[in-house]
Amino acid sequence: MGNPFQDIRPKNYRDQIARFRQVIPPDLSVKTDGPAVAPTARKPLNTGLAEYTGPWTETEAAHLLKRTLIGVKKSELKAFAALTMAEAVDALVTASPTPAAPVNNYNTYLVADDPYVAEGEVWVEAPYDNDLEGGRVLSTKAWMIKNLLEQEATLHEKMLLFWHNLLPVKMWDVFIGKGIFQYMEMLRSNAFGNYKTMVRDLTLDPAMLLFLNGTFNNKEQPDENYARELQELFTVGKGDGSQYTESDVRAAARVLTGWVINFEEAAGQGPANTLFFPGYHDTDDKQFSEFYGNRVITGKESFDGAAELDELLDMIFETQEAAKYICRRLYNYFVYPEIDEATEANVIEPLATQFRDGGYEIAPVLKTLFKSEHFFDVANQGAMIKSPVDAMLGTWRTLHFANPLADDLLIDLQFHLSALWQMGNQGQEMGDPPSVAGWPAYYQAPQFDKGWITTDTIVKRAQHTDGLIYWGHWVSESLQLPADLFAFLETLDAPEDPNALLREVGTLLLGIPLDDASYAQLKTVLLSGQDSDYYWTDAWNAYQANPTDDNRTVVENRLKPTLQALMQLGEFQLM
Repeated sequence: MGNPFQDIRPKNYRDQIARFRQVIPPDLSVKTDGPAVAPTARKPLNTGLAEYTGPWTETEAAHLLKRTLIGVKKSELKAFAALTMAEAVDALVTASPTPAAPVNNYNTYLVADDPYVAEGEVWVEAPYDNDLEGGRVLSTKAWMIKNLLEQEATLHEKMLLFWHNLLPVKMWDVFIGKGIFQYMEMLRSNAFGNYKTMVRDLTLDPAMLLFLNGTFNNKEQPDENYARELQELFTVGKGDGSQYTESDVRAAARVLTGWVINFEEAAGQGPANTLFFPGYHDTDDKQFSEFYGNRVITGKESFDGAAELDELLDMIFETQEAAKYICRRLYNYFVYPEIDEATEANVIEPLATQFRDGGYEIAPVLKTLFKSEHFFDVANQGAMIKSPVDAMLGTWRTLHFANPLADDLLIDLQFHLSALWQMGNQGQEMGDPPSVAGWPAYYQAPQFDKGWITTDTIVKRAQHTDGLIYWGHWVSESLQLPADLFAFLETLDAPEDPNALLREVGTLLLGIPLDDASYAQLKTVLLSGQDSDYYWTDAWNAYQANPTDDNRTVVENRLKPTLQALMQLGEFQLM
């Protein structure tokens, strides 16, 4: 069987792109085959970090959940709408239980079996084997996707994506399975904790030491790679207020000499570890620029490696820019991709003050941001384009789509790897952002999230949703698994009422509400061109009373084209 998508492309995709450009806000114009469309600045918002006191309905709850979860289930929407806004945020900014570690599900996927780990057993401390590491990398990526799909209703998994984008390693470059697993667990354990602690852990993380050459950084040949990204991408950024110099990069690199991966341990049974090798360390003094207060970090003749590292991080985090930079990145990821002067003054600066004064604790800053009147400002609702992860996996979670054959290790691996490749073809392969700067849609001005949508990726998004509705997610040449649309409708409050059904589905799947005319068009599809609501109600009730194949087919023939039309709207690409 060939590619199941090859013959299903509707004839009006160009029209859909034009429709998309009409419904998104003017500063989220879709990228076409030609030059990027210049954004139109939106009206500055005067809202700030004062706690939101406006209406708290399913509309506001849906906005909060779409930004903090991957997709929104109806049960989650009802549960959080029943809380107060503050209770909802507090419940979301909560650590989830640690997922079970990935297992050997790659034996039948690779040519060689793993002689160290039996099929179905955890592999994360197994000896290094070059012939097996590719399978372990794939196992880790599939595990990441599985965790996103099976997440509890907390921010934890989405925070992992945020940190993985901000502090990334490229898993195929590292190519040590246990190392990349430990990196992800380091992000998980620090996700809501202290950012300064996380950066210290990142600096000594075996995967990062290998990815940015820290393990090869020594006094004879200082390597500046990590020292540069530590400042440019991980702490103080490149904004106007960040005035670190090339001499600061060189001095930081010298501070960091001597930290190496213990390759002997990494090659054997057990975790990959980092150690300090004094013979590689530069023990001379390190002079920093005026940006860092002309600080001198005194070289230590005999030490365990921690003292100079801690001095370096203390110096970096004493700057004003460190807190501002991280708060800007949080804002870009969770609220809106661009920051104007009003937002800088009303949101970023006071949030950064809280972050810095609070010792760089992450959770309090997140709660302040998500409870703010600025976050719930109507201009920020439905104002961001979904990433491939949000568009694909979010749709799966909303539809309750899961692998019914999860007990089969090979099928479960293929199920999640197929999602990995499809998201990669749309610009976001999990575990491998295109560079150490992360995915451009999260930082690259002036495009930002507009970069997710091109004439190529919009087609692939629609092909995926069409396939999910009509025959299923393509798992392998011999297996396609469809979404259970009936199970999804049964989670709704009133699936028998075509008006309520469309509004509920719209709230869950669309970034902004449709106008009455658009809902009327969808209702015409649902009613197969008939005028009376009972045309759908009777069909649904008949199936509920007697779920025969004939009754099921009647409902499917009306439901599937309706969902297809809804998911091809521009509003579906927003959150």
